Amino acid sequence: MLSGTPLIIAASAIFVATLALVIIQPRGLSIGWSATGGAILALAIGVVQPHNIATVWGIVWNATFTFVSVIIVSLILDRIGFFEWAAVHMLHAAKGSTLRAFIYVIALGAIVAAMFANDGAALIITPIVYQQMRMLGFTPRQAMPFVMAAGFVADTTSLPLVVSNLVNIVSANFFHIGFITYAETMTPVDVVSFLASIGVLYVFYRRSLPKTYDESILENPESAIKDPGLFRAGWIVLLVLLAGYLVSEPLHLPVSIFAGSAAIIFLLLAGRSAALSSVGVLREAPWKIVVFSIGMYLVVYGLRNAGLTRLLGDGIHNMHHAGIVPLTLAGGFGSAALSAVMNNMPTVLVGVLSITAAKVHGISHSALMYANIVGCDLGPKFTPIGSLATLLWLHVLETKGIKISWWQYFKTGIVLTVPVLAVTLLALSGWVSLVH
Repeated sequence: MLSGTPLIIAASAIFVATLALVIIQPRGLSIGWSATGGAILALAIGVVQPHNIATVWGIVWNATFTFVSVIIVSLILDRIGFFEWAAVHMLHAAKGSTLRAFIYVIALGAIVAAMFANDGAALIITPIVYQQMRMLGFTPRQAMPFVMAAGFVADTTSLPLVVSNLVNIVSANFFHIGFITYAETMTPVDVVSFLASIGVLYVFYRRSLPKTYDESILENPESAIKDPGLFRAGWIVLLVLLAGYLVSEPLHLPVSIFAGSAAIIFLLLAGRSAALSSVGVLREAPWKIVVFSIGMYLVVYGLRNAGLTRLLGDGIHNMHHAGIVPLTLAGGFGSAALSAVMNNMPTVLVGVLSITAAKVHGISHSALMYANIVGCDLGPKFTPIGSLATLLWLHVLETKGIKISWWQYFKTGIVLTVPVLAVTLLALSGWVSLVH
């Protein structure tokens, strides 16, 4: 078994190599295969031990299956025209004012991110919004603010619920935070992030927005609905799902039970519809995330075995007397920076392991837990490699003829994200201090 410096070198090298394969995906190599290869190598040379598999599985199983279930529900809703119906309603409600439409689209993205996770919001809402803008006669340059806003707000407003981001689910599961407890803490913080997002997006893109558009060109929202019966059933499923989330904490049940049940019910209902194929939806579900989560987190656990997360924990412990505001800002910006350079999925586990190693308690522990979530949710907006969703989002846009270079994304991401992240972390520190 490796130990000391050889263990640190081996764990670091495996992590960097695995992460590089996940991000680059040479010749279309699946992220699941890359993460699995890294995990097998880590096991083979002793960076992680066989008993670590059970530990990692205990961390990721609830998060992964909840995420997959939520995405399945969102895919079915997308196939029956639910999100297009909502987008067209928003554009009608704006009554020809582009500024109102811009704000309403951001609000729609925030709602979808809260209920159906950031990945669903970015990948589903963005193409719909772009299609509607082009139909209204907007040039690609005029449509760009809506495209960027949809992608940006999907992450910056993915804070309010446990199910709004895979990062949230992992953190809540690790620290045993219930659905209601989490929502009570993060919903007010998310509102601040939402308002800050509107502000920075408007300031950045105000000159690219035409004043008005011809509302009469828009189709009737009901024309977007592919299966009226399934559309109505969808509302019932969503209400039952939300009720399940709310009772999960008092019943001490994992949210994946309720999310999975909703997905199964919706799939059975969808099987009777001529508008979509249940098999097709299952085929498109992100099953590779299941494999990726286990493999990548085993690789990250190798960093923990090498003592690297303990070093980070010592640093956190040494500064926790500085006060809640500095601690929250340092923790949030630290996890955001790590997310930007090494992806938010491994970062969130590095964060929770480091916080555990820091052995801080009380309000400092609460502030660090939630600051790590905020940093991992918003930090990916700094760079294209910050999250797998962003890389896929850029690919989807390219298929629509929208080419955004990595440098262009980085310049925009830094300018937009830094102020939103700072304001959100300040709001978090104040709210945690108030409610603790």
